[in-house]
Amino acid sequence: MKNRNQNDSLLTKKDIDKAAWSYIFFAQATQNFERMMGLAFCHVLEPILKKLYGSDSDEYKKALQRHMQFYNTEPQLGALIPGITIAMEEARAKGENISEELIVNTKNALMGPFAGIGDSMLIGTYSPILLSIAMSLCIHDGNPIGPLFFCIVWLTTVVGLQWFLFHKGYNMGIGAANLFFTNKALVDKITTGLTMMGLIVIGGVAATTVKASVVFKYVNGDMALSIQEQIFDKIMPGILPLLLTLAVWYMMDKKKWSATKIVLGIVIFAAVMVFLGIM
Repeated sequence: MKNRNQNDSLLTKKDIDKAAWSYIFFAQATQNFERMMGLAFCHVLEPILKKLYGSDSDEYKKALQRHMQFYNTEPQLGALIPGITIAMEEARAKGENISEELIVNTKNALMGPFAGIGDSMLIGTYSPILLSIAMSLCIHDGNPIGPLFFCIVWLTTVVGLQWFLFHKGYNMGIGAANLFFTNKALVDKITTGLTMMGLIVIGGVAATTVKASVVFKYVNGDMALSIQEQIFDKIMPGILPLLLTLAVWYMMDKKKWSATKIVLGIVIFAAVMVFLGIM
């Protein structure tokens, strides 16, 4: 692994420290349904990208665009991801064989697993344990030590964890780039693998969050046929959410519809289907 203090490094420790603090304070700022944490992620990287690509306006603009895309993960353990991303951007700026697709696909592949692990470990386990201890300290007499205990312990551990993982991600990322990404064949394999993993993650999110079912039943005498259960579910469970997801992708990617237009279209479609008693 290459030492970050060597003269060929484009970024200094001060640059990484500033980016780490920016991530700690703004990782979940400006969340929206179109990009979730994407704008905050781009905000964290913008000073880094400006230093790396400032002399090349086209490359700088492309870097901003690729980091304005949808991004969402658990922010504590997920601090590893922007560190890795910065290392990859630095390696790309130095002329190493790291494509835009590899950077984007790495983010897409990592954000899902880190979201699941982080939510389970920190939000689902660690936070409730601290809250139970804090509540036991103040539930009977309103002792302020309880909330103070939770705030101090939670903030200390979380901020420390984010700081450590952000820098660790940066150190790991550039090491991985120097070790593997000079091999074009290996780069292609990694890119393909990360693309597949990213698609699986996005597909899993769509399958578990998109809800669409037919409530209409065909009735003829004593016979009642459930269109959803006896036809669509027999063909493929979840086929309607899949078709809806593909339709949204087509309208955004091919027809260039905005997120606002997509949401409005879904609301109108849902209203019509409900009014007709179909869905």
